[in-house]
Amino acid sequence: MESEKRAVILVSGGLDSATVLAMARSLGYQCYTLSFDYGQRHRAELLAAQRVSAALGDVEHKVVRLNLDSIGGSALTDTRLAVPQEQTSGIPITYVPARNTVFLSIALGWAEVLGASDIFIGVNAVDYSGYPDCRPEYVAAFETMANLATRAGVEGSKLTIHAPLMDMGKDEIIATGLALGVDYALTVSCYQATEGGLACGKCDSCRLRREGFAGAGVADPTRYIET
Repeated sequence: MESEKRAVILVSGGLDSATVLAMARSLGYQCYTLSFDYGQRHRAELLAAQRVSAALGDVEHKVVRLNLDSIGGSALTDTRLAVPQEQTSGIPITYVPARNTVFLSIALGWAEVLGASDIFIGVNAVDYSGYPDCRPEYVAAFETMANLATRAGVEGSKLTIHAPLMDMGKDEIIATGLALGVDYALTVSCYQATEGGLACGKCDSCRLRREGFAGAGVADPTRYIET
């Protein structure tokens, strides 16, 4: 008998969210995947999200359109700002203001409509780029808010925000995903990937991805721009 447990999974098309989707499926959830067309410069990730969701057996894949590029403030949404080619300190220019708060809020709304009590997100506090909305205290605070702000929470149906990668290194994430059958060749992580999904090999996301495959001792399936 098919599980009746439903979950909303935030799927960006990258390595981490693909792993989280596979983990949720392995726990017996019916997975409803959610991606965002938010004005990002690396739009190849939207096609990757669709591929990953289908390959890992989602029930439904939804793309919500937003215009975070209208407020700018990030190299991922404002093409006038250059994506850093070297590792930087502090919160980098690739941080998108309030992105995870907006994404989780919409996921929360869809979860209520679906009657789902669980939302999965692939944030990570070990191998990450210094984003404030990728920390465990942020996830815990959002979960508290979610249970105060929704009919489901008020009526006693606890909503849980799952961040299973929070304490995992990139190599451990990759090893976990491979064990669950994730095909990382379907994913796109690069902050400035071409329309065809070719990675620059120079941005922070590419660096972390490459180091992760090296640490896991497996071949990197990423397609890079020839230089």
